[in-house]
Amino acid sequence: FFFPADESQKTLMWCLCCLYSSEPQNPVELKANSWIRSLLCHLLSSSKWESNEAETSTFISTLGYTSADYYCHLVKNVVFSLVTELRGNQFSGLNIQGRVSASRVNAVSLFCLPLITLPDLTPLLETLLLYHGGASKEILSSEFLEAVNEAFLKKKISLPESAVFSLWLRHLPSLEKATLHLLDQLVSIQLNSLEEVACVIKDSLLPQAASHPAIFRIVNEIFKNALLETDGSPQVMTIIQVFTQLFLQAHQNENKQHKFPLKAYFPYHHQPLVTALLRRPFELPTTHWSQHLKHISDMLKALVEDTSVSSLADLFEIWFLVARFGEWVDIAAEQLLKAAVEPDALLWLLAFYYCPQNENRQRTQIMVEAQAVYSHLMMLFSCTVLSVKDLEAAVHSVTDTEQCCNQHLITHLLTNFLLFSSGGHTIAQEFIYHVTEATDTSKEVCSLLIRTAYRMNHNGEENQRTVKLLNEILQKLTSKV
Repeated sequence: FFFPADESQKTLMWCLCCLYSSEPQNPVELKANSWIRSLLCHLLSSSKWESNEAETSTFISTLGYTSADYYCHLVKNVVFSLVTELRGNQFSGLNIQGRVSASRVNAVSLFCLPLITLPDLTPLLETLLLYHGGASKEILSSEFLEAVNEAFLKKKISLPESAVFSLWLRHLPSLEKATLHLLDQLVSIQLNSLEEVACVIKDSLLPQAASHPAIFRIVNEIFKNALLETDGSPQVMTIIQVFTQLFLQAHQNENKQHKFPLKAYFPYHHQPLVTALLRRPFELPTTHWSQHLKHISDMLKALVEDTSVSSLADLFEIWFLVARFGEWVDIAAEQLLKAAVEPDALLWLLAFYYCPQNENRQRTQIMVEAQAVYSHLMMLFSCTVLSVKDLEAAVHSVTDTEQCCNQHLITHLLTNFLLFSSGGHTIAQEFIYHVTEATDTSKEVCSLLIRTAYRMNHNGEENQRTVKLLNEILQKLTSKV
């Protein structure tokens, strides 16, 4: 727009008011009115005497606006002008975006601060977040970036995915806050199904944003720290596993031209192991699961027993890689009871998952006891009549229940035994309630059952009796967790 001097501008505005039809009779007059209103709003918003209420109100009343209507249109026009300025005009192939100074962009971001939750401001927020003027330093104010992130997390504003991803890429504290907000949200509420967990995680946009390797690595580090700080909380572990599954889905759905190879997300790990873990169970026939798990276990064992893996940090990295793909660990425990398998490789995988360190040959001892428990469970598997005491006796006769790692592994095997054996069904509720009370493992068993229920519902292979039993146990457990 070309704006004349003040007095001429005022005259022009009065002329436009005279052309405005208070009672338009046809489409041409309606269109003319719309154009006049738009032009007058631009002129008013740019004039030096805009703050003169008496002058402004005269034009407002001529246009048939109330003050509220006018200021609403004023905001829209200011936003439109700023968006146009920032996006740059294409003229003869010349992009003028570079002409907008960094200080100007910073000033615009500060201007937005008190208005961030205003819906009409959304196009400007998006434009600012996607704006890159070529400066080496961040040109948007940190206050603006923090305020936008806060409003987004509290669902006070809605932004396109591209704008949210850009926000997190250009402002690390916002990404960290979004990840911690997601963890707090999931840990603080009682979730009864993996579908609920997945819904909350997907709604956060973090799995989709993690398709950018830089975001993935930062979120990954936050998850690691959360797991260490909570002493391996089963709830946090389940959240990480669901996040990983959703990340893989988002990565698979990405445009192939802009997709990073999966090794970009796990650059320092043994790539054949990464490839094996990345295979989703539904991609393989169920008859091939045991062989695939043996392949994973063999590679993992070779890595762990390699003398070059000497530090605890290296061992933790290997364990965390396996843990985030924990669906395969759950399937290993199921396959031991449901399929005709050679148990040693699968038991070793479970022993490593629950006891990654082999200090004082602890994992070796756990492996021996797990094999003994497994043998006893397989002897009882075909029994149609079982008592809680029979099962307890079979377990306690061969295990050292004082070892925490051992306790977790045995609980995993026992839970699956109760779900998948006919005799186990009759005592499942009583035994699980008794075990969780005695060992304070309600959250652990609850997380395991939620994951199992999710897999059953999606595979559709189990009989309804097992599904019903599982849901009943879950209902009782979640009421006391």
